[in-house]
Amino acid sequence: MTTTKPPPPAPTGHAAPQALSPPVPAEGPLPKDHTQAILETTKLVAALLKRSGLPFALAGSVAAFAHGLPAMFQHDTDFCVRPEDADAVIKALEEGGIEMRRAPEDWLVKGRSGGEEIDLIFELERRPVSTELLERADVKAVDSVWMPVLAPTDLMGSRLAALCEHYCDFGDLLPMARMLREQIDWGRLERDHGSEPLPDSFLYLLERLRVIDARNTISGSGPAGPAREES
Repeated sequence: MTTTKPPPPAPTGHAAPQALSPPVPAEGPLPKDHTQAILETTKLVAALLKRSGLPFALAGSVAAFAHGLPAMFQHDTDFCVRPEDADAVIKALEEGGIEMRRAPEDWLVKGRSGGEEIDLIFELERRPVSTELLERADVKAVDSVWMPVLAPTDLMGSRLAALCEHYCDFGDLLPMARMLREQIDWGRLERDHGSEPLPDSFLYLLERLRVIDARNTISGSGPAGPAREES
């Protein structure tokens, strides 16, 4: 006799509205390439958020694509919103036809549209999404739709903060570091993340690969250029 497990409890941090559905499991393995489907979902969400007038910024792999990295998406599209705007953002997306639901994590809410997943993120780099973070965003065209996109330093910082013993893959981070190295404030990332072993390891790898200058020379503010060749 099989038993059905009860749904997980509601998040304990940023409380999700009671009307949201409980989390649902993924429907089998994802196809190898969701690129255009995720871009269409991204454009729909951005259009609805722009119409609402609430501040937001595109994050994750689609934000990296907006900054010039190759597009190869397999999971979802991510948007940063302030915690205090959560209910209003959820309402705007639901009125636009997007199904919203609780997530097991207490720092995001999930949505779904056209078979693609959407994450609304309220916390980045272990801190609540702030007005200052969203004001630093760059307005860029994403497959012809203009929207605010996390600034390169904030985007890389969010990826460094996500590194842990269970997820320590530098394979996605290295191309981003190479592509955006002149736009990233490496000194700020060193100050914010250099005391953590895994981000520190990645920054050391960049130094050894001569992607960035020696870190004792980039401790000041401002983006660091590519490492100089030795004569």
